[in-house]
Amino acid sequence: QVQLVESGGGSVQSGGSLRLTCTSSGSTVSRLPMGWYRQTPEGKTYLVALISALGGTNYGDFVKGRFIISRDDENKISYLQMNDLQPEDTDVYYCNAVEYSTVYWGKGTQVTVLG
Repeated sequence: QVQLVESGGGSVQSGGSLRLTCTSSGSTVSRLPMGWYRQTPEGKTYLVALISALGGTNYGDFVKGRFIISRDDENKISYLQMNDLQPEDTDVYYCNAVEYSTVYWGKGTQVTVLG
């Protein structure tokens, strides 16, 4: 069973940066496809960024070049570097990973951007 733990959320002023970390454990696979999603208070979920097992990336439209997803395969960690944060980026951010077609989720980390 894969466990995912997010960290790095918090409050930041508009224009600031945060780096989210997703630490995975329990997988028998050396490289997992991993991603970051955000969820609104109304329960809507949006893609933030994906990184494939081989390092290919994909981003949600709202990112507009401000975020970078990366991975550390030795330590089974994915990172989301978020720059030029805006108040509309405020949400709970979740990490996920896919192992043999099963999707696992972390518990989320709150990101709040003060305008």
